[in-house]
Amino acid sequence: VQLQASGGGLVQAGGSLRLSCVTSGRTFTTSAVAWFRQAPGKDREFLAGIHANGGITHYSDSVKGRFGISRDDAKNTVYLQMNRLKPEETAVYYCAQRSGPYPTTGPLDYILWGRGTQVTVSS
Repeated sequence: VQLQASGGGLVQAGGSLRLSCVTSGRTFTTSAVAWFRQAPGKDREFLAGIHANGGITHYSDSVKGRFGISRDDAKNTVYLQMNRLKPEETAVYYCAQRSGPYPTTGPLDYILWGRGTQVTVSS
């Protein structure tokens, strides 16, 4: 099973990006998926998570109201729409999959990780 994150790039402050996370696993439809980010010298930070059925989402306070997580089970893909980006949000963004259906905030709860995609926000 592999996760592949994509969609990162360079964007100006205030701009938007949409990240995608494609999985090759059969357990995708029964698993919660979340997005994290990690800046140099900092811990990995939870951003958003979505329940296996797509009906429950959870956001960190730092991105609530600006980011949106969604999933398309037909495409085995989870998306992260990021709006009003800030320079301090420059980081590598990762998607991760749990073995259970409910999204949680701790990185150790997630057993599968993608390689990450770089997001750079210029001021």
